[in-house]
Amino acid sequence: MLKLTTSGESHGKALTAIIEGLPSNLQVETEEIDRYLALRQGGYGRGARQKIETDRVQILSGVRNKLTLGSPLCLAVLNKDYANWEDYMSPYGADVSARCLTKVRPGHADLAGVLKYDQTDARNILERASARETAVRVAAGTVARMFLRELGVEVGGYVRSVAGITDEEDYSFAQLQDVKSSELFMPDAFLCEKAKHRIDEIAADKDTAGGVVEIRVNGLKSGFGSCMSYGEKLDGHLAGAVMGIQAVKGVEIGLGFEAARRRGSAVHDEIFSENGKFVRKTNNAGGIEGGMSNGEEIVLRAAMKPIPTLMRGLNTVDFRTGEACRAATERSDVCAICACEIVVESTVCFALAQKVLERLGGDNMREVKERYARLP
Repeated sequence: MLKLTTSGESHGKALTAIIEGLPSNLQVETEEIDRYLALRQGGYGRGARQKIETDRVQILSGVRNKLTLGSPLCLAVLNKDYANWEDYMSPYGADVSARCLTKVRPGHADLAGVLKYDQTDARNILERASARETAVRVAAGTVARMFLRELGVEVGGYVRSVAGITDEEDYSFAQLQDVKSSELFMPDAFLCEKAKHRIDEIAADKDTAGGVVEIRVNGLKSGFGSCMSYGEKLDGHLAGAVMGIQAVKGVEIGLGFEAARRRGSAVHDEIFSENGKFVRKTNNAGGIEGGMSNGEEIVLRAAMKPIPTLMRGLNTVDFRTGEACRAATERSDVCAICACEIVVESTVCFALAQKVLERLGGDNMREVKERYARLP
């Protein structure tokens, strides 16, 4: 079973990921991991933290001469900003009175976390709840991306909507290949400029913006997932993984909520036979029927809420005194929709790799590829 465990705090020494269950002889290129880490840090509307950190991955175990060994793979992304925080974050003794946070932020994990974990400082919650943790999930997801590519499966995506500016166009997988060169990962240059202007307005108000990203999976064969047990459904597995990302508040597959507004004849993809193959001329199901991949392109969208740390703060209370106040401000972004797109892509890669290995098994890449090739 493919399993991922991450650890680390936003201003701690490092973020780490341990991947268990990878087959041996998968080629791992750190340059590609670093490229996706850089994409996660980019995008219009990001804050000052991204100028401090230049994320690079370190492989601590599980790989020799660029090939996985079949043992647990450990990845690390060091936090350069730790040098400025060591006095307050050191596990060996720290000044916990400094950088203490009691003015809890609405929309963040602060208040619920301090109550659940019996803390007197919300920093003990926010450091782990921070989206900084997603850096190492991108690293792990890129390893999964390399695995899927060996089977001919590619994962891509783009920003469909940001700050209320929405692109309603339907794009082919090929049309999205160069979209990451856009400042907002938007294929339409006019809409991208319009969205940038909207983000500038929001920044001037010391507010934040969210958006919607769309992910595509191209080349996956049918039959991954199951209709026999609700816990094994592919759409449930993917949606659950994506909902586990910080700030994601909704997931759609295929038509998603639009399907509820249409008649059945305008929703379900009719099936035809051409040259001995089953084909569909539409893909409203988003590549998944009955909890299983059907061979069509998987289409998944995720909605990201605006970042809860506003530079002007929101009304809240000091949880120690109960007094009304304005929420604390940490260094933050105005809009992190591009980061979200990369994190969702990476998360889908890992979740999909889990389902592929669940079905195929195999201790090494030769076995996995031979088993996948035999599938119809």
